[in-house]
Amino acid sequence: LRVRAAPPLPRWELLVDDLKKNGRGDDWIAAGGLKGCVDGSLGSHTAAMREPYWDAPSDRGLLVNSPDELYDWTASADAAGLQVMVHAIGDRAIRLQLDIFQRVARENGPRDRRFRIEHAQHIHPDDLPRFSKLGVLASMQPYHAIDDGRWAEGVIGQQRSRTSYAFRSLLDAKTRLAFGSDWFVAPASVTKGIYAAVTRRTLDGKHADGWVPEQRITVEEALRAYTIDAAFAMFAEDQIGSLEKGKLADLVVLEPDLTRSDPVDIDKVQVTCTIIGGEVAYASDGLNE
Repeated sequence: LRVRAAPPLPRWELLVDDLKKNGRGDDWIAAGGLKGCVDGSLGSHTAAMREPYWDAPSDRGLLVNSPDELYDWTASADAAGLQVMVHAIGDRAIRLQLDIFQRVARENGPRDRRFRIEHAQHIHPDDLPRFSKLGVLASMQPYHAIDDGRWAEGVIGQQRSRTSYAFRSLLDAKTRLAFGSDWFVAPASVTKGIYAAVTRRTLDGKHADGWVPEQRITVEEALRAYTIDAAFAMFAEDQIGSLEKGKLADLVVLEPDLTRSDPVDIDKVQVTCTIIGGEVAYASDGLNE
């Protein structure tokens, strides 16, 4: 595996010192920025929401760090030239961090910073166009949509569910999506993630046409979010993310062709060969070289 490590945002000064002493690393393991956190999760009712939870009218979730702390850390790390990526799940948390990103970018001046919101699960409709406008990447994990989709409407209601895991709305607003797994909280399988983004069929089998089907995206769009745009999200698009001369030749061979499979069968697609840096790391039985 190639690792881009993201130590905690509050410890940004330690990363600055380490980079001065040791550099960013190499092609296998390197410093990839800093990870912060605004709120908790929807299932535990700790995601920070603008309005009360549907099933808990006195509860709007919580912030795990104060707005002042989040601003100070983000501003300081950004001024030091570091990339900042922040966990925000509820619509209140997402808006708070977008506001901070906007303020910091204005105060620190223009540069290629690639701010990221991790998860970005339950976005207020008014904030959908702000991601693209502010140049903030939505770093999302599609599998959660088919997991949480079994029960989310009972927690936040139907209206807020319309812009939960809003893959289609974000892409239509020209936001760059970077997909991942959130392993070990969810399976590491990319094909399961693509299946989730394309079909939105929940794990309980109760949404044959997809939970919030208007937020489905195409196989090609999901592939891009898992490859070149995920690489862009960690300043690695010149090394990985696409098959081009001069890049690191990390690739997999799939059977059958993902782009020609029935969407409902995508999660059954198998990896027959894995190549890392041009070297075969895995080959299924009987595969010809």
